[in-house]
Amino acid sequence: MDLTVIAYVIYLLVSIGLTIWVARTLSRNGRIFLADVLQGNEKLADAVNHLLVVGFYLVNLGFVALYLQDDAVIATSRQVFEALSQKLGVVLLVLGLMHLGNVFALNKFRRRGMMDREQNPPVPPQGYTQPGPWSAPAGQVQG
Repeated sequence: MDLTVIAYVIYLLVSIGLTIWVARTLSRNGRIFLADVLQGNEKLADAVNHLLVVGFYLVNLGFVALYLQDDAVIATSRQVFEALSQKLGVVLLVLGLMHLGNVFALNKFRRRGMMDREQNPPVPPQGYTQPGPWSAPAGQVQG
């Protein structure tokens, strides 16, 4: 078997495995943020979490597939390792950037939700007072 094909197989196995591991980690831990952002709405948090994971898979696996092709000829085992380290390094950087993007977006949503909750009074008003008679500034006639 050609060493290029072996490098491709190893690249695909490791890249797909890493993508699945990162997606599951993001899904498990991101759900907590989403539940907080969505003020405890568990069903909506699960739905949004699932949509984010599907998008993560699509983007990362699409990148892995597009980055598979290599024009370099791989003739030695050293070149296999060099090609794999380059390709896997780029995949890891893309996974890391996607992870940071997800965390940034979730944190931004969370902060917005916290600000919205802080603007509501902790206890609703229990009564209202009638406004007093309006007094006109000096020199103006009321009426």
